Amino acid sequence: MNPTMELLQANATNTIRAQRVASIDIFRGLTMTLMIFVNELAEVKGLPWWNYHAPAKVDAMTYVDMVFPAFLFILGMTIPIALEHRLRKNSSVPALWLHIILRTIALVVLGLILANAELGSRALMGIGPMLWTILALSGAVLFWNVYPRMDRYSSHFRILRFSGLALMVAMFAIFRRTTPDGHAAWISSSYPEILGLLGWTYLAVSILYIATRRWSWAPLAWFATMTILCIASTAKWIPFPRHLPLYIWPWGNGAMASIALAGVVTSSIFVNSHGLRWNTFRQKSTVAILFSVVTFFCGWLLTPLGISKIRATPTWCLYSIGCSVLLFTLLYWICDVRRAVRWAVFARPAGENTLLTYLLPDFYFFIVSACGFTYFAEHANYGLPGVLRCLIFTGLILALSALLTRWKLRLQI
Repeated sequence: MNPTMELLQANATNTIRAQRVASIDIFRGLTMTLMIFVNELAEVKGLPWWNYHAPAKVDAMTYVDMVFPAFLFILGMTIPIALEHRLRKNSSVPALWLHIILRTIALVVLGLILANAELGSRALMGIGPMLWTILALSGAVLFWNVYPRMDRYSSHFRILRFSGLALMVAMFAIFRRTTPDGHAAWISSSYPEILGLLGWTYLAVSILYIATRRWSWAPLAWFATMTILCIASTAKWIPFPRHLPLYIWPWGNGAMASIALAGVVTSSIFVNSHGLRWNTFRQKSTVAILFSVVTFFCGWLLTPLGISKIRATPTWCLYSIGCSVLLFTLLYWICDVRRAVRWAVFARPAGENTLLTYLLPDFYFFIVSACGFTYFAEHANYGLPGVLRCLIFTGLILALSALLTRWKLRLQI
């Protein structure tokens, strides 16, 4: 057996635990809850500026600008746990890479469906773009649903799964859009939507993590490297990150990878210490708070480069990381040390069945758009009534997610 394989097996065996970490699920569920709310809130007018994304040309960030970084941070936290869990089940490194590549493709495919949802041409496709998106997403649900292991119905489940794949392939095959110059074109890959960005970041961070996972200091070193890349790119010292597509250079300008790697660092502190002697919560929280303070301080030093989510500046990254670390530290103490989890019952299904919960508002939007239902676009879309509508909508989506999860509808890629 080669040394790399021995190392992978040894580290997988020494992992502290593979069971779900309650604070991660709850953190993800709370982030998903906030995402649903702010996405709906974006259509409400007459609210203070900090309830919306800060404009690209303004050096500012709001709580809305911290939702996507929280997803990236949580993605990074789960990478060491998930990959080592897979290694314990199957020590084959090629099988692990196959899983990573397939998961990346799945997230990018879903992102492209959502990014192209309103671009399709009814005249060129023969169906409306809303119906196209509903069918494509339905195929995704059928294909990536976790079906129960019942030998009696296994053939039926295989039919459902491959029917979903066939439906997605068919929707991609018929897709056509009209370019600004009047020509017909296929899928636009210029922006893969949030799911696609998460997919490319997952691949980028997995490459770095697996290549250097034998060294406990590696995640911190890679985090520093990606932060430096973000600084150099934002300051325009190096031009290449702005010109290379993510499928060639998945690290982008370093911003998204740096946030996810900060999640890997935080995971190594709390969950997967790799021999580092941080056994008590006091030790772990002290290291985490110190990490957070350093990121805040560095973000403050870099404010001359701007503060902007849209421009993906290093200060935006570092401030978002500092907040995420502090929030996770608090949640870890509440949920995993004190074992108090009942208060988060409303959000936990969204944290455990995240992909389905993410897609539910999209299903709603495309279905009502296909039906021509515009009531909420014209009513309860201003001020406090609009906020109340968004709260009710968020609650209904969370309730539907919990119900579908109870009915064993769970997406996993």
